[in-house]
Amino acid sequence: MTDTRHSVCALDCPDACGLLVQLDGQKAVRVQGDPAHPITRGFLCAKVSRYLEKQYHPQRLVRPQRRAGRKGEGRFEPASWDEALDAIALRLRQIAVEHGPEAILPYSYAGTMGFLQGSGMDRRFFHRLGASRLDRTICAAAGAEALNLTLGNRLGVATEDFALARLIVAWGANIHATNIHLWPFIVEARRKGARFYVIDPVTTRTAALADKHLAPYPGSDLALALGLMHVIFAEGLADRAYLEEHTLNADSLAARAAEYPPQRVEHLTGVPAGDVVALAREYAAAKPAAIRLNYGVQRSERGGAAVRAILMLPAIAGHWRSPGGGVQLSTSGAFQVDRNALERPDLQHRVLGRPARSLNMSRIGRILTEPLDPPVKALVVYNSNPGAMAPDRSRVVAGLSREDLFTVVIDHFQTDTADYADFVLPATTSLEHTDLYFAYGHYWLQLARPVLEPWGEARPNSEIFRALAQRMGFDDDCFRDTDDEMIRQALAADHPYLHGVTLERLEREGAVRLNVPRVPFAEGFPTPSGKCDLDAATLDYQPPAESRLGAESSPVFPLELVSSKNHNSLNSSFGFRPETDAETSVLEIHPDDAEPRGIVDGKAVEIFNARGSVRLTARVGAFVRAGVVRAPMVRWAKTSAGGQNVNLLISDRLTDIGGGPTFYNCLVEVRPCES
Repeated sequence: MTDTRHSVCALDCPDACGLLVQLDGQKAVRVQGDPAHPITRGFLCAKVSRYLEKQYHPQRLVRPQRRAGRKGEGRFEPASWDEALDAIALRLRQIAVEHGPEAILPYSYAGTMGFLQGSGMDRRFFHRLGASRLDRTICAAAGAEALNLTLGNRLGVATEDFALARLIVAWGANIHATNIHLWPFIVEARRKGARFYVIDPVTTRTAALADKHLAPYPGSDLALALGLMHVIFAEGLADRAYLEEHTLNADSLAARAAEYPPQRVEHLTGVPAGDVVALAREYAAAKPAAIRLNYGVQRSERGGAAVRAILMLPAIAGHWRSPGGGVQLSTSGAFQVDRNALERPDLQHRVLGRPARSLNMSRIGRILTEPLDPPVKALVVYNSNPGAMAPDRSRVVAGLSREDLFTVVIDHFQTDTADYADFVLPATTSLEHTDLYFAYGHYWLQLARPVLEPWGEARPNSEIFRALAQRMGFDDDCFRDTDDEMIRQALAADHPYLHGVTLERLEREGAVRLNVPRVPFAEGFPTPSGKCDLDAATLDYQPPAESRLGAESSPVFPLELVSSKNHNSLNSSFGFRPETDAETSVLEIHPDDAEPRGIVDGKAVEIFNARGSVRLTARVGAFVRAGVVRAPMVRWAKTSAGGQNVNLLISDRLTDIGGGPTFYNCLVEVRPCES
């Protein structure tokens, strides 16, 4: 007998799709998009349409495991849940007594976008333990801080209103790979006559479909934004009425922009001066114009300033006045659930009398290998895979290899990180547990119930941390809260965006639009002044140190590496697929750079810098501009011949604000392999 049930895609993607899962008896046989979802509208990306491969994959973890070999060997033996949880709780208690609870560090990110399995009972557990807090910076920290500083909240153009724009600019946004459900709205706008431009160092699938593709050098986006402003101010194209009513320090910004005439911008960015002028004029004239900005821009040393400058463009041109105008980087600021009730940060005061120290996840290699007081003696990893994802990979691996580091990994597969664990625990997938889901590409809050029984002995994160809390002797009432009680606590926030949103309503409707104004900044900004602050004191552009014009530029490593997202994976989530491994094992290089190096399409190459070398397969063509190479991220290192992926080459240098990683500022050289 067949049955169809509703669910939600939990992956780290702005779209947060509604799903329909078809069951034949107790087994899922098909996953498809829910046509009732107002944004995702019944279709899925190539990654999630094949989700059942992951659900039933023979390599999926089905029971707890205990290390049986050296760290990194990946040899384990089965253990029962009681054995594993008892041993983990005992070791965490010992470490807390011997070194203090801050010697324990949780490490997690957005392996799920669910509130409960991503930032619920786990946070309560570590707060009550007094463990170090994790500064979760690996993806969006610089951009999020830029949004808060500039606009006052993480809001933007409603996805459905892109259909109303007259000009759409995808700035560092490969929509076909990372935001596919925005594309139909862009198509609708183009049918009505809108123009579509892409700004990206890489000729992505999205760029290939654009009316115009501008390819700046990596990390030069701030200079390009200032160049656009230069033209807008110099030619009297700014919306003076909007500037006077809704902004501060416009004169400061105009003075800064005056320092970036188009010819200088061409030198700094590689974008022809004529293209800078033409785009600025068209952007100012199109009413409304929308920018889809994505997080690649902020993965640079001046990434935070670049995002701030791009966020200022709609205010200068007055595009916030009407639906379809403005910019979207994230909509996550709409999901104003009661995080204090959900995560209980007050519990850490019970142990420490203060907030625990905060450690930046983007520097996990440094954290695990350099002196700290107290040193990190236990690492609990879930919803993340730092052994593959974190920068400066050689140092990360050195840290994970420490015999005195007690490591627990909760995951679906034995990842690069899990190979170094002392215990590996099997987690449920999003089809096997309850969760409440936010989005960062639309304004719909969603609930999903389990549609399948857990595979093997897998357990939800919330259940795992409840069980650990019990074994640690934590008798606080909050550790007995059910998942539904936690959802009610989260939804009890007294915020206008959430008024009328209840568990019962979510149960009935599946997805509920939050009470966010259609045009969030038409009448002002949720900043202390109520205005958009255009102060340009920190918007001076300096090329990233590891760039063609930067302080560390060198003829030894003359190429700029971009390791942007691939199409058929999501970070490292689908690294078990052979085709994903193949897609992330290539290096795209321009013919002008390949020919003098003797590099031939389809042949093995070594990409290297002072931090190490990685072997990949050359893909020669106009996929990138000359002087830039691209290696799609991120391969499971364990599947490569040399046991490495491209993050070996990336430094742990941080962004200007937010403390984020600078994945896209990296100088390298490439040479053909001898065999």
